[in-house]
Amino acid sequence: MRFVVVRSSAPGCAPNCPEWISAEGTIEAGTPALLRRLLKTLGGRQLPIVVNSPGGNVDAALQLGRMIRKNKLDIAVGITEFSGCSPGMKNCRDNDGKDQPYSGVAHDSGAMCNSACPLMFAGGTRRVVGEWAYLGVHQITTTYQREKLLYRTTYRIVNGKKKIISTRVVSRKKAGSYKTYEMSKAVEKRLSAYLKEMGVEQGVLSVMKATPASDIRQIEPEDMLEMKLVTSLDSLDLLADGTICRRQPAPANCREIPSNGKPTEVAAVEAGPSPVTSTPTPSPQAQEQEMRFVVVRGSNPLCNPDCPEWISAEGTIAAGSADKLRQLLDTIRERRLPIIVDSPGGDVQAALAAGRLIRERRLDVAIARTDFLDCDPGTEGCAASDGVHPGLTIDAGAECDAACAVMIAGGVRRLVGANAHFLVHSMGMADKVRAYLDEMGIGSGFFVAMQSAEYAKHRELSRDELKTFGLTTGPQSVDALTGATICSSAPMPDNCRALPAADAEAKAPAKL
Repeated sequence: MRFVVVRSSAPGCAPNCPEWISAEGTIEAGTPALLRRLLKTLGGRQLPIVVNSPGGNVDAALQLGRMIRKNKLDIAVGITEFSGCSPGMKNCRDNDGKDQPYSGVAHDSGAMCNSACPLMFAGGTRRVVGEWAYLGVHQITTTYQREKLLYRTTYRIVNGKKKIISTRVVSRKKAGSYKTYEMSKAVEKRLSAYLKEMGVEQGVLSVMKATPASDIRQIEPEDMLEMKLVTSLDSLDLLADGTICRRQPAPANCREIPSNGKPTEVAAVEAGPSPVTSTPTPSPQAQEQEMRFVVVRGSNPLCNPDCPEWISAEGTIAAGSADKLRQLLDTIRERRLPIIVDSPGGDVQAALAAGRLIRERRLDVAIARTDFLDCDPGTEGCAASDGVHPGLTIDAGAECDAACAVMIAGGVRRLVGANAHFLVHSMGMADKVRAYLDEMGIGSGFFVAMQSAEYAKHRELSRDELKTFGLTTGPQSVDALTGATICSSAPMPDNCRALPAADAEAKAPAKL
């Protein structure tokens, strides 16, 4: 998770605009230190936090929640879309320490706060989750690390008996690890005390315990209000809308910058051009997260030793995405693994190439996120065993936007679950896209729906519309391709694979 201060770039809000702290990404052990460092730079200013996170480390989430409550900060579930430049972009300097925040707008469409994130969220003074945001919980997965210790004991013989003088550890060696998928009594007691401390009802804990670690239970707005997890049924606009600074008195997160004041340095930095000039330029935030392809094996203990495998495709479709997919498919040879996609869109021409490759290999596709259990691929020290990462699929909060729809159309089976988002807007290369959809057997109504939606105003298609247009091939969700029990069906799906007996025993979660 990274934290940056953002100033609203909404038209008409200047010179007095709201500011907030954007918190996006996975909660890790070092995340609380990052927030603490940022808060020190604010000199006591109370900016609301706009969070978008799949969850992560429970202990860190509790620390974040307590820090947020101590500083009396409000919190909302939302996504920040940056204007001009975004954190992590090349040639984009972080100016937060110089009182020069990034600029952008916040919205709740597709935003999520799942798993451990609601524990962080509970720390907010005011806590809001908009109509189009997701807040979900599930059982806690605990990883235990075994160590082999070698001791050196010094003793003396006294009256014929050994008297121990000192004992110290002289070496430590890792001896493997195991996971548990149910909350221990000690953890339950800690979480119960924390929720009571934050003024949140114990119903949240009950829902967590009742939801398997392989699933996510989205809590409905009325239930969140009853549990006191949210303080009102307001949306993110309550804290970050461009018009809130016109109120009297103005909220604490408003700051006036005179029109003749020095412009923020980040506002002058512009994103590079899109690789294909005939397509709209994706946002800078999307550009920095190029689509990656990773082979994943289901880690639900119900499937061992014969578990489903799939290809996780997450991020923005870029010029080289189709080539990367082809390279991965060449490494797995004739195996037909479904592709699980979560993407904001991107390069249309690359999406056409990827879609044709998917159809050529006769692969199924579904819209969902992959939650990696051990570590996130691409991070330092995250090595895959036998080239495969353990994980679970969840459709809550997943999206397929713009050019992603073109890529999805190539699947043999095409599934979009009830909790996934499918958005379209008009795009360039209209003739090529129309011909491609005809080639894939997609009804003309889908192309019309795409082109009728303005680029700046994405249109979300319902499951019924997707079925009517012929884009989806059935009502199933991603579980039809990656569920824990699919490998027990007959005939067994192509993407099931049993590990060798010894290996399966080593990888299976320990039973207490």
